[in-house]
Amino acid sequence: MTVNDDVFTNWKHREEIAESMIPIIGKLHRERDVTVLLHSRSLVNKSVISILKAHRFARQIAGEELSVTETQPFLHALTALDLGPSQIDIGMLAATYRNDDRGLSVAEFTAQAVAGATGADKIERRASRDVVLYGFGRIGRLLARLLIEKAGSGNGLRLRAVVVRRAAGQDLVKRASLLRRDSIHGQFQGTITVDEANSTIIANGNEIKVIYSDDPTSVDYTAYGIKDAVLIDNTGRWRDREGLSQHLRPGIDKVILTAPGKGDVPNVVHGVNHDMIKPDEQIISCASCTTNAIVPPLKAMADEYGVLRGHVETVHSFTNDQNLLDNYHKSDRRGRSAPLNMVITETGAASAVAKALPDLEATITGSSIRVPVPDVSIAILNLQLARETSREEVLDHLREVSLTSPLKRQIDFTSAPDAVSNDFIGSRHASIVDAGATKVEGDNAILYLWYDNEFGYSCQVVRVVQHVSGAEYPTFPAPVA
Repeated sequence: MTVNDDVFTNWKHREEIAESMIPIIGKLHRERDVTVLLHSRSLVNKSVISILKAHRFARQIAGEELSVTETQPFLHALTALDLGPSQIDIGMLAATYRNDDRGLSVAEFTAQAVAGATGADKIERRASRDVVLYGFGRIGRLLARLLIEKAGSGNGLRLRAVVVRRAAGQDLVKRASLLRRDSIHGQFQGTITVDEANSTIIANGNEIKVIYSDDPTSVDYTAYGIKDAVLIDNTGRWRDREGLSQHLRPGIDKVILTAPGKGDVPNVVHGVNHDMIKPDEQIISCASCTTNAIVPPLKAMADEYGVLRGHVETVHSFTNDQNLLDNYHKSDRRGRSAPLNMVITETGAASAVAKALPDLEATITGSSIRVPVPDVSIAILNLQLARETSREEVLDHLREVSLTSPLKRQIDFTSAPDAVSNDFIGSRHASIVDAGATKVEGDNAILYLWYDNEFGYSCQVVRVVQHVSGAEYPTFPAPVA
């Protein structure tokens, strides 16, 4: 047998193992509300190749590749436990087991590591929480995809309705088509049918009522069987408490805004300040995509080194707010053709930092340049630290934060030397640290942070919705504080 044959045989063996993992992962999710992760990446509804690629990607973070032969025993160990709703990272289980010197078996180690999800400590499965989308644009449709994906267990969030203004022509059919196909994010993973008679889109068994309205105060959601729902306003039309309160109609319990809130509306970046949301708070903002991208790594740097001042420059993909060709726009530069120009504009991300990190005394300034790409942006965070450090120390710190800290779902890490923006389409993290581009000299650190300003941000919004709905389950092994 040749070396090539050995490599191919090994590959086929790993494919076989990954294939055997899929039904176990699916059953844990459907029957016990357990989401299996690999270094914060969900393995639910993933293909054989996707599972193998997730294991391969571990080398970009931890420095060495994980093998399914290492993680499969931990997955089998989970099936023998009386698990409650939770998220369990088998990548972290395998990594921590490597360094454990107690001589425990995989089953014994796993039982101890996830003890908080079993027995008397486990969370009981809850009834699903209704969700309504107000608006169905770029963010709205990605939120719909995520909510449908997360409805698999039947005990989390359930997308019940979408509220839009009626357009001319086959409105329902066209909106379903936009959900089904996306030029950036690809095909919807599943099936979509349209019931025009009942104004309903059925996506992977989820019946989504399409409600036509020009006025939020005109809708009684209880008439559609919706109760205690979380409404996500992704139109950006209203940003203050008075405007957003119009959504608090019969059937609606809380309102989440997918844009920076104004006035006393709390701006929340999940992973950083979501714990400050008061149980009785009904109006919440998820800030902006750029705020979500810079605040978690800013907190990670401030906690470790202290930050005296900083500036963020975002090189941002163009959005629907800009014009395809030169035309009138209320903002001077945004009226110029988005696909043909780099456009200097403003960003509210820097000022929003103060709301998300009120204890940070550093002054953070910011500006933005819109560039001719349709998705994925990069934030260049230039910080003056309170003490001197080195590039190696900063990278080791951020790599560890991305692996084991409470910010590991917000901060990802890549050491790929040839990484470009398209590589991060579909990233579920708020931002990704580019190790190769990081610069540190004395007390000055410059971080290059990629972020999918559409999908990564939508994931952050869903995390906030899960938190306020009581559907955000603990992760095991527990992150290192």
